[in-house]
Amino acid sequence: MELAHQPEVVTLGCRLNIAESETIRGMIAGRDMVVVNSCAVTNAAVKETRSAIRRARRRRPGAEIVVTGCAAEMDPTGFTAMPEVSRIVGNFDKLAPAAWGATAMPSPVFAGHARAFVEVQNGCDHRCTFCAIPFGRGPSRSVPAGAVIERIAMLVAGGHREVVLTGVDVTSYGGDLPGAPSLGSLVERILVHVPALERLRLSSLDSVEIDERLLEALTQEPRVMPHVHLSLQAGDDLILKRMKRRHARADAIALVARLKAARPDIAIGADLIAGFPTEDEAMFTQTLAIVAECDIVHAHVFSYSPRAGTPAARMPPVAPMVVRERAARLRAAADAHRGAWLASLIGSEQSVLVERSGDRGHAANFAEVRLTAPAPPGSIQRVRIACATDTYLEGICV
Repeated sequence: MELAHQPEVVTLGCRLNIAESETIRGMIAGRDMVVVNSCAVTNAAVKETRSAIRRARRRRPGAEIVVTGCAAEMDPTGFTAMPEVSRIVGNFDKLAPAAWGATAMPSPVFAGHARAFVEVQNGCDHRCTFCAIPFGRGPSRSVPAGAVIERIAMLVAGGHREVVLTGVDVTSYGGDLPGAPSLGSLVERILVHVPALERLRLSSLDSVEIDERLLEALTQEPRVMPHVHLSLQAGDDLILKRMKRRHARADAIALVARLKAARPDIAIGADLIAGFPTEDEAMFTQTLAIVAECDIVHAHVFSYSPRAGTPAARMPPVAPMVVRERAARLRAAADAHRGAWLASLIGSEQSVLVERSGDRGHAANFAEVRLTAPAPPGSIQRVRIACATDTYLEGICV
């Protein structure tokens, strides 16, 4: 088959999209098709989706261009009107074999990827005032534990040594299933029933939904990676209330203190928004300070952008120039904190999952590590850290 006629999947946005893209890839085998799995978390994400569609048409002038994902779900008319687009597939049909002309849904294989992503939950029952994703993903829905375990077992048998559990609101897992099993109980079952799985990682967690069972798994299970990414969004209580978040500033700080006390090497990540409507300088300063107070070393900083139909879009806005300036200050603070953390790891030994290039990977704490000599992709190496930059570590396999 000519390369130009091989199917292609372009993935934007979250880890859940990555997991779904691999399933889609298996259903379009043999087709001259490009699938753009879109994102709508910000206006910039929608703009990037449109750019990806145009690039795909220039690259593959004869291919069928199919758009799926949240951006297509939320604005089907707009994307259908693009001359580059052949058709769209809504989020609720994106894993249906019939939507792709397939007879069955294959198991994703994540060929060439060091880690595999497994969807355990989709949708969201909460309505944060800034977020449009519930409109694109619908209500929370959980994958039964048996199906999750079966998929992970197949991935491990296929050579994957690390699996990431993904979803839109992963910590709400199980509320819609018989007996309402928790995410913590799912993690326990995975570890028991897939003993060959070496590394388990969780995607973004809502701090208010981390119960004692999940906390114990995160801090006591050596096969669960010492890396927690929290959906914090802000560090000021009034802004959190206006966002309709369910935690307070003190709750986030207390949770991180408990995590650190039980597992000192745990690395904290967080999503943070700069320039939310009504945010003044004092409120922003509270978010700026929480980087250090919660020891956030993996920060995802977003400039607030209004999403049509959300309550926050009707709130008094912060001037765009101020939003950009605050986002830059927040990123600078997060980068400085991350740099100091990386420097503190010089001389340590880290367990690194080597990625496809063979010359880099990620440690258990999700620090990026670059190797002085290539190692087999997909292998887990003990690496002695020799030096650090502001963004990654360098080391040698031992």
